[in-house]
Amino acid sequence: MLTGKQKRFLRSKAHHLNPIFQVGKGGVNENMIKQIAEALEARELFKVSVLQNCEDDKDTVANELVNGTGAELVQIIGNTIVLYKESKENKQLRLPN
Repeated sequence: MLTGKQKRFLRSKAHHLNPIFQVGKGGVNENMIKQIAEALEARELFKVSVLQNCEDDKDTVANELVNGTGAELVQIIGNTIVLYKESKENKQLRLPN
């Protein structure tokens, strides 16, 4: 579980990132969860954009992604979800204690 200090650190790191995944009309599916899990391993931190035509609300999408990938939810801002998962192979971010 992330502390408030760690979440603030991750939010500052994610601020300048552009979303690399979009969740649209089909919602979250197995294939998307697999791709996001692989991207988390490579990048650790990124944004997912929830499009306006998505049938699920952003909180539902965030929960499905967190449960499917084992990632931590850093924040939901507007229609953008920020996810973090520590990488086993490509550790780049050092979280504050």
